[in-house]
Amino acid sequence: MREHSISVTLADKWGEGIVSVEAGETVDIEVRLESVHEGILVSGTADSDYTGVCGRCLTDIVAPVEVEFQELFAYPGEEETDYEVQDDHVDLEILVRDAVVLSLPFQPVCQPDCPGLDSSTGEKLAVSTDAESTAPIDPRWSALRQITDQDAATESRGAEKEES
Repeated sequence: MREHSISVTLADKWGEGIVSVEAGETVDIEVRLESVHEGILVSGTADSDYTGVCGRCLTDIVAPVEVEFQELFAYPGEEETDYEVQDDHVDLEILVRDAVVLSLPFQPVCQPDCPGLDSSTGEKLAVSTDAESTAPIDPRWSALRQITDQDAATESRGAEKEES
C-alpha cells in the first residue's frame, strides 16, 4: 500500500454549462494505492474550487468541490475493463476528472434561499429597492378583486357612521 498527496494545476477546463473548474485551478488529491489480486485499488479524495453563475439570479459564485473516488485498475488481460494498469502505472486524470465533473451542481445557487430575478423588471429580488412589491393579479381572478374592494368600502362607511 502507498499513500500520496498530489497538487495538480489544470491545463484544461473541467466541466461545461453554468459551473466548471477553470483551467489554471489547483486540484489537491489525496490517494491511496493498494495492491490486490486483480490489479491496483485506487481510493482517495480530490478538492478544488468551481466557478460559475447562480442559476437563479446570475450572480458570480465560487464554491469548493470535494469528491471521494474508488476504482480498481485491473491488470491487462482478456477481460475488458474501464481502467487498466499500464506499464506498472495508473493514470488518475480521467478518474479524478470524471468524479469532479459529475459532482458539480446542475443548478447552482449563490445561497440556498436565493429568490432569483424579478420577472417584470429583471432586478435581483435579494437586493430589490421596492419597499413592498405586489405581484400582478391574474386576470382570471380580477372579478374577486372587485368584490374585495366593495367589502372594504362598505366596512369603511360603517366605521364612519359609528364615529359620528
